[in-house]
Amino acid sequence: MSLGVHFAIDELTAARLLAAADDDEVAALVEEIEMEMVGVDYCDSDKAWDAIHRCLTDGSLGYGNGDYPLNAMIFGGRQLYESDDHVVSLLGPQQVRDVADAAARVDRDKLAAGYGRIDVKDYVQYGDEDFAYTWSNFVELVAFFQRSAAAGMHVIFTVGQ
Repeated sequence: MSLGVHFAIDELTAARLLAAADDDEVAALVEEIEMEMVGVDYCDSDKAWDAIHRCLTDGSLGYGNGDYPLNAMIFGGRQLYESDDHVVSLLGPQQVRDVADAAARVDRDKLAAGYGRIDVKDYVQYGDEDFAYTWSNFVELVAFFQRSAAAGMHVIFTVGQ
């Protein structure tokens, strides 16, 4: 499984991503964001992004599952990459605020209830240690979304397959 990262980006960078002609151009812009990191806030969710999405939705991994705004934390917004070897999802500032507000109301018990919905046949890391890892990454991601919302930023989520 690949590592997931969220980046808070400004309006100009979001516009450049939206104007990208193809996957190669999107990938180059994401690489530029990753490499330069000048003035860019980010949150590395490592491999926990998978479980976080499952916990906030219906226990499965998919783009359309769960309810907005919690389902938007990982795969929400506009999908900018068409091939299936990467994910680049873009949330606008209002969506970022919606996710930040909803995620702030998810406590450990609520995330654990979502974790309990995961099909163990579909998710091999399942267990107490993995939930602790998922929870700690979720807490950091909530703080990131709150900072991003307060700053009026767009957010992209990136992960390679």
